Amino acid sequence: MTATDANAPDLAPGPHHAGPERLLARLEELGIRTTTASHPPLFTVEDSRRLRGDLPGGHCKNLFLKDRKDRLWLVVTLEDRPIDLKTLPERIGAARLSFGRPELLVEVLGVTPGGVTPFALINDTERRVRVVLDREMLSRDPLNYHPLTNTATTAIAPDDLLRFVRACGHEPLIVDLA
Repeated sequence: MTATDANAPDLAPGPHHAGPERLLARLEELGIRTTTASHPPLFTVEDSRRLRGDLPGGHCKNLFLKDRKDRLWLVVTLEDRPIDLKTLPERIGAARLSFGRPELLVEVLGVTPGGVTPFALINDTERRVRVVLDREMLSRDPLNYHPLTNTATTAIAPDDLLRFVRACGHEPLIVDLA
C-alpha cells in the first residue's frame, strides 16, 4: 500500500446505512410492489443499455449535485434526457451546480458512485438532499433504479416511487427537465 492509498477515503457505506435487503423490506412495509433483477455491476448509462436485456419501462439516470450554497440535490430523469448544468439551477431554484464528491455521496445517501438512486433517500435521515424528479420520467411505467447496489435493478410504478420518496420525508420537486 502506498502513502496515498493509506490516505484514500473509504467509500464503503457505513453500518448505519440501509442496504438492498432493508430497502426491499421497507418497500414491502409500505405496500409497494417491485420486481428486482440481478445483473453484473453497472457503472454508467452505457453499461446499463448494453447489459439490461429486456427489462421493460423507463430506465433512469440519477445525478447527485451540490450547489454553491452547499445545498445537495438528487436529480432523477430518463437515461437519454440531456441535463444542462448551466440552465438547471434556474429551473430548480439552485445556485451554480457541480457534482457532489463521492465521499459526500456515501455519507449522505449511503451509496457509491455508479449506485446513485432515489431509493438511497432511505439513508438521508437528516433530509439534506432536495429531490428533483423529471415530469416526463413519471409518465413511464415501470421505472427502473438500482436498489442501493449496482448489481441489480428494481422496477417500481411512478406513483409508488412518489409514495416512497415522501415516506422518506422528502417532498419532490417535479419539473420538466428538457
